[in-house]
Parts: sequence; structure tokens; C-alpha cells
Amino acid sequence: MASIIKRKNSYCVVYRYTDEKGKSHQRWESFPTNAEARKRKNQIEYEQDNNVFTVPEARTVRELLVDYMEIYGVNKWAMSTYDAKNSLINNYINPIIGDIPLSDLNPRMMEKYYLDLLKVKSKVINNRKPDHQYLTPSRIREVHKLLRNAFNQAVKWELMTRNPVEHATIPKEKPKKRAMWDLPTFKKALELCDDDDLSLALNLAFSCTLRMGEMLGITLDCIDVSEDKIENGTASIFIEKELQRVKRDVFEKLNQRDVLFVFPRCLSGGNTVLVLKEPKTETSKRRVYLPKTVAKMVLQRIKDIQEIKELLGDEYHDYNLLFSSSTGRPMEGQIITRALKKLIRDHNLPDVCFHSLRHSSITYKLKWSGGDIKAVQGDSGHARADMVTEQYSHILDEDRVANARRVDEQVYNQQPQKTQADNTTDMNPTELLGQIFSNPEMGKAFQAFLQQYHNNA
Repeated sequence: MASIIKRKNSYCVVYRYTDEKGKSHQRWESFPTNAEARKRKNQIEYEQDNNVFTVPEARTVRELLVDYMEIYGVNKWAMSTYDAKNSLINNYINPIIGDIPLSDLNPRMMEKYYLDLLKVKSKVINNRKPDHQYLTPSRIREVHKLLRNAFNQAVKWELMTRNPVEHATIPKEKPKKRAMWDLPTFKKALELCDDDDLSLALNLAFSCTLRMGEMLGITLDCIDVSEDKIENGTASIFIEKELQRVKRDVFEKLNQRDVLFVFPRCLSGGNTVLVLKEPKTETSKRRVYLPKTVAKMVLQRIKDIQEIKELLGDEYHDYNLLFSSSTGRPMEGQIITRALKKLIRDHNLPDVCFHSLRHSSITYKLKWSGGDIKAVQGDSGHARADMVTEQYSHILDEDRVANARRVDEQVYNQQPQKTQADNTTDMNPTELLGQIFSNPEMGKAFQAFLQQYHNNA
């Protein structure tokens, strides 16, 4: 039998087992939620009752990671996370240190391993060419986080006495400034865009701070838009699912976790499946209010969809999606990405990825709201407010400068220095006219304005 004990923010499944020598041991396995702990508890009790229970007994890094993925990863991770972690293990961990016994690992060995990773060439994953020839410090940090967690589980499972990477030094990562459009560039792109799908995508991504998958997963039943709602400014969309293509083996391994709908395949074969799934975190489920202009675009798109449905009849594949092909099938991110790249290339715009629009949106919403982090977090769906402040703290510097100026004014009675524009407003009419006519071009323009006014009068 097994039992569940709550420890701080985790739930531990506690059970006893007998080793090969007949000695009894107690083991603890930790899980982030009570539901996952209950699932593991039921699994253990079922296997014990049927005499098929096997205690994790990994002797090498490779064997540990197999148990780690089966017990921890399957119960905790979303499909995309599971796939990403599995790729790290197969490409950068097992080929290098997979056969090393757990008992031989030490901090010095692991630090050398991290340094050696800087000389390892990046692998092609899911047919995507890597951005860098060799592993970057950022990718090595991902490897470190995975191993640190796996070794922590090994310590809990009594497979190791200590975590060899707990205090390991990893290559320093140089922060890279993300390329994104400023507001004038974004407005210019909207003016130049003649692709209806891309235009709606650009407007929604910026105004609603959406991720690509969230935007493409919007269904019509989650849109609350009408003429009245638009008029009073309460038109909104509810984000509760996302469109994602996942590997079939991961899809089956995780027992279709969080999947709401599986789209039929257009072609037979293939090792991936397209799904609508729940967002990665609960905070990603949110209501976002639409600007009136964007709400009108959405309302027009819904009307266009209804017209196409009536025109095609049974030939239309109705999945109730806001973004779809002309026959109703889901529109994948690569279509929007290709259209954006074409717009950038044709009009020589700064090269950015679609996700950068979300960062532009957060940046400007922080500026316009005076640093209202909670309001911006509500739109962005970040799990924690500090995720916003850490990424966009530089935006708040403007308000901090303003605060220093206010302290000067209120505490030290220092009056703000007037700009040239401020000085102009203090002039009497004669001085102002003199200032205008001191510039010949301004004087001519002012005279032309007076003549035009006189003729219209």
C-alpha cells in the first residue's frame, strides 16, 4: 500500500518495498499536484497487487533518465515540454555522459561536461535548422536545469546521496536584446499589409498580447463581439485553448493529456498530429478586451466565415475556428510566418519573428499604463507578475526617472525646468508673432494661412 503526504507545495507518494536481499525500504516520490500523486499511488498499488512492481534502480545516467521521464515527466509535463526535454536527453546528454555510473558523478566532472558542451554542434530537431553552429550557454542552461531536477529525484529515490550539479558553475549567458518593432514600424506594417489573414493576425497579436498558438486556437464560441459590445467597449475574446502540432509518440505516451480535440489528418501516415489543447498554465486562460477597431475586424471576419459556410455547404469543414483555410481547415503558424517574412522582405522592414509582436505589445502596454504590471499580466497570461518585471524592467525606468523629478518638486521645492515649448506658451501675442516672423519660412506660412482664412470668411 502507498500513502500521500503533503509537503509544502508538493505531494509525496510514500510506499515500502523489499529489495533483492529481503530488506524492507521506504521510498518517497514527489509530485506537484494531488491528482498526479493519486495517479502514481494507484499505479504503484496496482503493480504491487499484481506482483509486477519495479522500483527505480538506475545505475547509470541513461537508466536514471529513463525512470525520470517515465515517472516524473509523464506525470508533470505538457506534450511540447516532454518532447523538448526528450530531445535534450537524446542529443546532448545520453551520447556524452549517458553510460557514466551515478556513483562516479561529481561536481568537477559535471562542470567540465558543461564546458565541453560549448564545443558540441547543434542538432537539427523536427526538421528545424539550428540558429547557431554550436550549443549556446542558453541551451546548456536548459540541460543543466533538466539534470538538476533529475538528480534531485534520484536523491529522493535513494539512488544518489547528493546532487552533483546543485552548485555547479555553468557557462555565463550574455543577455541578448530581442528584436522587435517600435510603434511607428508596426503602424507602417499594417498600412503595407494586403494579406487579410496576416493583417488580422498582426492586429490581434499586438492588441491582445497573444501567442501564435493561442491566436490560431480561437474558436467562435469564445468570441464575445457584437455591435453593442463594440460601442460600449466591452467586446472580448476568451483564451482557453491553443493550436499545436505534436509528435504522435509523445501524444500517445502522455495519453492525450490536456487535448480537447484532434483534427483529422489530411494525408495518411506522418508522425505528428494537429490538436487543440488546453494552455500550458491556468493563468494562460484569460479574457482579453478588444480595441473597437480590432473588434470590428473580428466581427467582419465572422461574417465572412458565415458567407463561406453558406457558399460551400457540406464541403466546408466546420471546426468553428476564427483562423482557417478557405475550406475551414485549421491554419497553422507556418502560414502566418511565411506571410510575415514576405511582408518584411517586400518592404524592407526590420526582420522580426511573429512572437516579437507579443513583446512589443507588453512593452507599450507597460508604458501606456504607467507600469501597471497586474493589468498587463492579465492580458499576457504570464504565470507570475515577476516574469513581466524581470523581462521588461527597463520599461519602468521612465517612471522611476519621473518619480525622482516629483521628489525634487514636492520635497525640495525645485521647479521643473521649462522647455522651449513651455517658454513659448508664456509669451504675449506680440512676442509670439515676433518669434514667428523671425523665421522667414514660418512668416510666409503664417501669412498664407491668414490669406486663406480671409478668403473663406
